[in-house]
Amino acid sequence: MHTFFMMRKKFVVCGVVGWCMEIIFTGLGSLRKNEHKLTAHTSIWMFPIYGMACFLAPLCRLLRKRNFLIRGIVYTCCIFTGEFLSGSFLRRHGACPWDYSHAKHNINGLIRLDYAPLWFVAGLFFEKIVE
Repeated sequence: MHTFFMMRKKFVVCGVVGWCMEIIFTGLGSLRKNEHKLTAHTSIWMFPIYGMACFLAPLCRLLRKRNFLIRGIVYTCCIFTGEFLSGSFLRRHGACPWDYSHAKHNINGLIRLDYAPLWFVAGLFFEKIVE
């Protein structure tokens, strides 16, 4: 029972941290549009998507002694997979909050390969949360 409550707590923490990261990222991204209000946006769907980072805990333990480059690459692949699967599911239901079709390095409009460095860092950050 203790494990369930710890996992639930980590799910909530990961969800909130992910939301905050997204708000900062989209807010700072509005600077590119010369929008000095730094307007940010997210979706309620993003909370459970970011919350699922808590399920990386067993993988984090397995990779604990590995070089940070290996860990970061593995986490990036996991995040891309989660983003693609959750985006595909949400798109089928008309609820996907992102569309990367306009981006040069996108896959099916659901993931952006040029975001790999961001997901690399985010994966290492989430690693510290879920351990």
